[in-house]
Order: sequence, then structure tokens, then C-alpha cells
Amino acid sequence: MNPLAEIRKSRAWFVDTTLRDGEQAAGVGFSDADRVELARQLAAIGVRELEVGIPASGETARRQISEVAGAVPDLWLLAWCRARPDDLDAAAQCPVQGVHLSFPVSNIHLQAWRKNHAWVLRTLRDLTEDAAGRFDYVTVGTQDASRADRCFLADFCHAVAESPAIRLRLADTVGVLNPKLTEVMTRNVLKNLGGKLVEIHAHNDLGMATANTIVAWQNGAKCLSTTVNGLGERAGNACFAEVATALSVACHCDSGIELAGLGALSSFTAKATQRVLPAQAPVVGEAVFSHASGIHLTGLRRDRRTYEAFAPESVGHLPSRLYFGAQSGPGALREFAGGSGILLDPATLAETAERLREFCRRRHTVLSPNEAALMAADGLFTT
Repeated sequence: MNPLAEIRKSRAWFVDTTLRDGEQAAGVGFSDADRVELARQLAAIGVRELEVGIPASGETARRQISEVAGAVPDLWLLAWCRARPDDLDAAAQCPVQGVHLSFPVSNIHLQAWRKNHAWVLRTLRDLTEDAAGRFDYVTVGTQDASRADRCFLADFCHAVAESPAIRLRLADTVGVLNPKLTEVMTRNVLKNLGGKLVEIHAHNDLGMATANTIVAWQNGAKCLSTTVNGLGERAGNACFAEVATALSVACHCDSGIELAGLGALSSFTAKATQRVLPAQAPVVGEAVFSHASGIHLTGLRRDRRTYEAFAPESVGHLPSRLYFGAQSGPGALREFAGGSGILLDPATLAETAERLREFCRRRHTVLSPNEAALMAADGLFTT
């Protein structure tokens, strides 16, 4: 039994690799308890497949994989392997349903690992046959596909089409794809795969991982490899919260993910990895639903949709926060004062607002509505 039928019924299928590729980020290491809790939270939010680790890493990795398997028995668990028989042997010691076999396909990687095209195609045939007899499903990866020779990549896809593998992972290993190239590559790969699934695995070195993932999905790559908070080596991987929310908001696709759980999942992962989430991180960052400029405050009072594409509550965020800052105006100050039960003199409102703006500018800060109202009423501005 394999997840093929379930994947085909889905509109978008997430392959979370936080516990594998995410944990490969320098300085990141999940505790045993955090690994289990992260898997449980991902399951609760609607993720159905986890790339759960590298069995060949050693006994500790295999034990951790077993603990996660016990915590989420209904999920499909995938073990990552090099294209080596002993890696398959290590994976066979773990309670996983699937195995992922990763092959170098670019000339850069082939030379680095002292392999050639003939070795790749021969090993692909032999290892996928072996793996299919030992696991419920097999997937195949293309290391550095974005820099591979296009003719050889086509040959590789034809070989995967004839193998027992259910899916090919298109890996932008160093994040050099752009959306247009992603579109062309995805279409070409699908054309040569004989109807088998494509998974996009995008890295974020140039800040395009989410865009490339969405474009690949739009062009037929139903399976999406992501990590929570975009964890991963160097600049990280495509961010789960960004991709899931973009599918919903920008693509009107119900991926089956409970978006309201994104905030808690992100916060938990940031704490577990001791990596501070940037305030402006899309979807889950602290500043994403914070507003202080005058025109935005006016628009939001009239219709939240003017400057919010989706409600903060829909992604598990705190309610929108309005502030008085260096770009706020008299109208915002009057509104904030009224909300605090403070009546300001209309004749001096503009002057008071300007002094308050200058205070915020010099202090590089913003004020809550109540703070702004009280300072305006007191007329005490230390700049």
C-alpha cells in the first residue's frame, strides 16, 4: 500500500522535510521531545507526509525516527537515503513506509561525487527495484536538477518513468531557479515522466523558494516540499506557512491545511530551534498585521481588506495591531483618543500630532492607541 491514491485526490500535497532538511541548518537540532511534538502539530494541521530523517546517520537517528513513527501512526513517513544499498539497509531498520533515493544529476555534483551518467541510470534501476521490494513506496530525487544538463535530465526522467518509483523530486539544491525557469523545467519533467508525480524542492538562496514552489504547483507539480519557518541549509527551504497561505489566498486552492494552526506551529518551531522569527516574516511574523501609517489606519478603519489580504485570525495570528508612529496623522490621534475616552482640543490637534510624530521619529518607536492618547492629553513630549 502506498499514498499514491491519496495524493492524486488532493489538490496540493505537502511533503514536510523540517525533520530532515530543516534540521540540516547550521546550529539547528531538535530535542527528541520537540521532534515528536513537531510531528504531532504537523499532523494536526493537515500534513500527511513527513520526510522524517536520514537512517544512515546512525543509531540515534533511527531511534528518533521510531519515536516519531509511534507518535503519528497515520502519517506517511519517508526516509532520506543516498543512492547506496547500505542506506537502504539502514532505512529498513526503521518503521517508515517510504524511502527517498537521492541522485546527483548536474555535472558539478557528478564530478564532486566521482560518478557519471551511466552509473546514475544503472543505480537508479537497481536501487528502485530493490527498494520497491522492501518499502510501500519509493521516491527519487534529483540533486542540483536546476543546473543539470537538460538532455541528461530528460534521460533520467525516462528512467524514473520505467522504474517502480511513484514520484520524482525536482530539487533546486542551491536556489538558482526563477519562476520562468521553474515553469519550463516542471513542464519538461512532467512530459518525460509518463504520468508519475513531481515534487518541487526549492531552496531560498535568492529569496524565490516560495514563488518557485507555487509556479511549479501551477504547472503540475502536485507535491510540495517545505519546512516550517523555512528552516534549512544556508537561506533555507520554501516556507510551509508561506506556501500554504499563498495557495489559499493567491491561488484559491484548498490544500487541506488548517491555516489557523500556522501561528502556533511557527512559534513552537522558533522556540524549539532557538531561532528568532523575523518580525516581517510573511504570514507569521509579528509585524505582518501591525499598522501605523496614516493612510493605512484610515483605510483599515473603513474596511480591513484595504490593507490586509487575509484576516490575521485565519492564520492563527494575533488580531491586527494599530499604532501611532512617525507616519500617523491627526485623524488617527483623534480616533485613538476617542477610544480611550479622551477629548483633545481640535484647535491644537494637528500641532499635537506633529509633536507626537517627532517623538516617535526620534525614538524609532510606535505608540499603542492608549499611549498616544495619554501623551497627547498630557502634552509632555521628551524628544
